Amino acid sequence: MTAPQVARAGSTAGADTARTGTGTGAGEGTGTPAAARDTVAGVVRQWREVHPELDTGPMEVIGRVNRCAALLQQAEDAPLRRAGLSRAEFDLLGALRRTGHELTPGELARETFSSGAAVTKRVKQLTERGLVERRGDTRDRRVAHVRLTEAGRALGDGILPEQLAYEKAVLSALDGDRQGELAGLLGELLSRLEGHMQGLRR
Repeated sequence: MTAPQVARAGSTAGADTARTGTGTGAGEGTGTPAAARDTVAGVVRQWREVHPELDTGPMEVIGRVNRCAALLQQAEDAPLRRAGLSRAEFDLLGALRRTGHELTPGELARETFSSGAAVTKRVKQLTERGLVERRGDTRDRRVAHVRLTEAGRALGDGILPEQLAYEKAVLSALDGDRQGELAGLLGELLSRLEGHMQGLRR
């Protein structure tokens, strides 16, 4: 799916999720004019009609973050799809490449924000394709170490420039300054969530 198709998908794909979500949406008239026209704006309007006494402001942020993530997942990543890789598999290859050394499945789970079971499955699939290889720890046979093969390194390095160009096209609706502002705000939110999520879950 091309960047223009991603943009058009925003008006249709995942609309049912947005309409039925219990905690998503955006306040019509409270954000920018463009934001007031997005799909989830109507969700907040509906919730305000049902519960006018509640502050639906948080939905304007959380709802749009979730909506954008859902649309991007539905659009998929064109360069990765052509290479026969999922985003999760590419993230695993990327973790091994950018850290520059072997990682245990547990370390890969932390690096890629995945469960241990998911990492085990992806390592198996990538091993079968000859992109990574496992070796046992010489001191503890219960521990495995995963590393890139030459084929895995070449594939990852070959895809990365094209993938970045694809993501740049997806974000082209925002100019560079606004992208930087958005990245900063999301970074601040992510940092706070990573530091305090345990407390929020209690």
